[in-house]
Amino acid sequence: MKTGQPHRIKTIGDYHKLAALPKLEHPMISVINFELIKDIPAENLIFDFYSIALKWNFSGKIKYGHQEYDFDNGMMTFMSPGQRFRIELNKNEDITHSGWLLLIHPDFFLHSALAKTMHQYEFFDYSVNEALFLSEREAQVVTDIIGNIQKEYHANIDNFSQTIIIAQLELLFSYADRFYNRQFITRKITNKKLLNRLEDLLAEYFDGDNVLENGLPTVGFIAERLNVSSGYLGTLLKVLTGLNTQQHIHGKLIEKAKEKLSTTDFSIGEIAYQLGFGHVQSFSKLFKSKTDHSPLEFRKLFN
Repeated sequence: MKTGQPHRIKTIGDYHKLAALPKLEHPMISVINFELIKDIPAENLIFDFYSIALKWNFSGKIKYGHQEYDFDNGMMTFMSPGQRFRIELNKNEDITHSGWLLLIHPDFFLHSALAKTMHQYEFFDYSVNEALFLSEREAQVVTDIIGNIQKEYHANIDNFSQTIIIAQLELLFSYADRFYNRQFITRKITNKKLLNRLEDLLAEYFDGDNVLENGLPTVGFIAERLNVSSGYLGTLLKVLTGLNTQQHIHGKLIEKAKEKLSTTDFSIGEIAYQLGFGHVQSFSKLFKSKTDHSPLEFRKLFN
């Protein structure tokens, strides 16, 4: 393997071998006590399976993309297959971490409702800095569910095992949705700062030459500038304002369009061009959908 290339782990069994864990009991799902992991490779990793971690007291750092984060108490993270990350242990320190690691191969969901609905759980695409911070009560709820999953696949596997485990996973994901919703609301100061940064970023983008040169800002561009993932930003904004990121972009666009229509003599086509539209029809259609007026009708209100 070339230097810098990630170590791709295709199966959960391969991870058990890499981390010197006991033999895998089920080929597609595993619940691992972090206290059993004594050897974590400090290298770039990619799992070809889902990873859900509930951690306490981790004496190390994890790199996700180009950013680095310390683990803290009661932190829960979700990773979907194909995400790249790196674990770095602090030098001259023993591994002192506890909690649970739940690994699930995508094939486990075959022929179940979750196979079609996994995409709705956006927290699997959040970055590490957007981890879920749990209270003791919330952590106990998660621990109980993970314990139920572990007990089920430790028992004799039968025709009901997959159905029961998937029901527990759906319950776990529903609680994660609830706890993230709570986190969006309770972290008011941090979220207020993010909203202010979003408004400043959009104002700067539309007031300058960015729109003319680069077109409308994309959700990905906005998220990258705010140092968060697109999914996290969209869900956060939806909870706090009722609007997703794209709607916030359109809101600022319509605000600038109204300003130009009411205070300048530019034609509708010129304004559309200045706001990043290649076709005036596209601009007019969006403007009317947001204001119930065509650009020309809106301009006439000020004449």
